[in-house]
Amino acid sequence: MIATAAPLVALADVVREFPSPTRGRPPLRAVAGVSLEIAQGEVFGLVGESGSGKTTLARCLLGLIEPTSGSISFDGHDLATTTGDARRRVRRQVQAVFQDPVGSLDPRLTVRDLVGEPIVAHEGRVAGFDARIRGLVEEVGLGVQHLGRRPHELSGGQCQRVAIARALALRPRLVVLDEPTSSLDVSVQAQILNLLADLRRAHGLTYLLISHDLSVVRHLTDRVAVMYLGRIVELGPTTELFVAPRHPYTRALLVAAPSVDGEGPGPLIHSDPPSASDPPSGCPFHPRCWLRERLGRPGVCETTAPDPIPSTAAHAAACHFGDQVSAPFEEVQS
Repeated sequence: MIATAAPLVALADVVREFPSPTRGRPPLRAVAGVSLEIAQGEVFGLVGESGSGKTTLARCLLGLIEPTSGSISFDGHDLATTTGDARRRVRRQVQAVFQDPVGSLDPRLTVRDLVGEPIVAHEGRVAGFDARIRGLVEEVGLGVQHLGRRPHELSGGQCQRVAIARALALRPRLVVLDEPTSSLDVSVQAQILNLLADLRRAHGLTYLLISHDLSVVRHLTDRVAVMYLGRIVELGPTTELFVAPRHPYTRALLVAAPSVDGEGPGPLIHSDPPSASDPPSGCPFHPRCWLRERLGRPGVCETTAPDPIPSTAAHAAACHFGDQVSAPFEEVQS
């Protein structure tokens, strides 16, 4: 991780709600008060089950949707109050690579037009435009022979390389990677991950990586935040979090990850998450918590929400009994 005096990205108590589809029901709180910071040059991972709020949080950061409350700043600029040319400068410094490489590209455009479109939109056809497009395409592992092709003439991995080149076209500082390899074959996944790592080193990029694949997160990230029902329940360095998690939900995710030998205690969670429009009282994870069951269902879990994790925490978890999460299972006393 490359530390700086001030974070490149800072989120403070960000909330995003959506109206309930059922009349009279409370709104669905997809993001429920998230605070975190991302340093320049860092690869920051965001993990959690589907519906935990990861992509909604990323969409707020990208400016695709507005948070209901809270603040998001980029390089010291509050996105809610930055307007005009200043907002335009910020937006070009934050780009994204999405999950579906084919669906994220306009099928009518050639690779040349897809990669060049952001440059034309922000700068026009500046001097050296064609050479710049060729350089971007070659940097992501494609050749000049691909410039005239359209997405349907490319493989999934090639389409994702085009999407990466397009994201780099404006020389951003932050790239949001939303499940960038989940739809690709395993061999192609490795190639794309290595490409992303090389580009990070070459350009000093900062990444926000959203992924279900914990092996990808462990390979690429410096720090990880674990989301559950719109909240950050654990935040810490990748090496520490994978070896000694401090939240029972984090440990359950790690146990559920595929392993070569198949050994382990078996799944620790046996039910679906509750609705974000009607979260449980107290700790939101308590109805599914394996640790609470082993500890004899202490009442504090049902009545009192753990303190939220400060954005500056080195490694912290929102759990009343986090000191027991990493203990061997036979040592967790009931």
